[in-house]
Amino acid sequence: MGELLMQEAQVIPLRTPEQRRRMNRTLTERVDPRPLVEPTPLRPAPEPTGLQQNIAGALGFLRKRLTGDYAVDEFGFDKQLTDNVMMPPLRLIYERWFRVETHGTENLPLDGGALVVSNHSGTLPWDSVMTAIAVHDNHPHNRHLRMLGADLVFKVPLLGSLARKTGQTLACAADAERLLSSGELVGVWPEGFKGVGKPFKDRYKLQRFGRGGFVAAALRTGVPIIPVSVVGAEEIYPKIGDLKPLARLLGLPYFPVTPTFPLLGPLGAVPLPSKWYIEFGEPIRTDEHDPADADDPMVVFNLSDQVRETIQQSIYRRLAQRPGVFRG
Repeated sequence: MGELLMQEAQVIPLRTPEQRRRMNRTLTERVDPRPLVEPTPLRPAPEPTGLQQNIAGALGFLRKRLTGDYAVDEFGFDKQLTDNVMMPPLRLIYERWFRVETHGTENLPLDGGALVVSNHSGTLPWDSVMTAIAVHDNHPHNRHLRMLGADLVFKVPLLGSLARKTGQTLACAADAERLLSSGELVGVWPEGFKGVGKPFKDRYKLQRFGRGGFVAAALRTGVPIIPVSVVGAEEIYPKIGDLKPLARLLGLPYFPVTPTFPLLGPLGAVPLPSKWYIEFGEPIRTDEHDPADADDPMVVFNLSDQVRETIQQSIYRRLAQRPGVFRG
């Protein structure tokens, strides 16, 4: 029995370390080092299209609105709603309908408060809205223009709420000074209804600038005044008449008659596609004055007259240069 076991043990001879290394090399050489399947090279992820970005932005906006993840300032300004809902359609009108050309936006301060003062025209205040788009889209920091509006704007239920949400506030000294002191760009149209509702025969002739309350606000806060001239708005609704009895009945400052309104009904409310130019002039400093000068009628009158004359001369210069009302 022992002899049999010794014979079986001799069947599998022991290998030396050198023999085992030689065998491993032989086995390695027989294996094909190439992979059975060539790996597919990684491709960079495609860039999202404009439509995909818009959809993603809309979904993000809706999520924030539903969860309440947005801020509203003390005046009711809702920046998220303004940027995502209100400005895109207005921007289309700015770029495609009125084809606005903007000049001098480098005169707007990069930060800090400033009072933007403009002429007013056009029967309906499209010029204020287009000026706000011009400021936001051409400023390197996309600053918003906080517009001062007449009390009539805030008495209309839906319009008043919308005006508050888009950054407008009542045209009073207290609100203007609070905004300017907090470093905002504030827009004012001193001609008021006298400017926006003037007849077509008086186009591009600036009306009186009120009592100069905007100058007093700038003097008290020491911010610069930026004169702005708008050319093109006078032709969108040529006002050839005024139905005053109807205006009094409705509580309006005027009820305009144009070549298309009220003759064509709601279609007459579509503005004519005139070519627009908006120019921001050089700042007029107020920090060289004492804040007490805000109570000096002569200082206020002189500064107000300087701003008015600067805007009027800028309008005349642009009118002389434009090639036509509807082309350019």
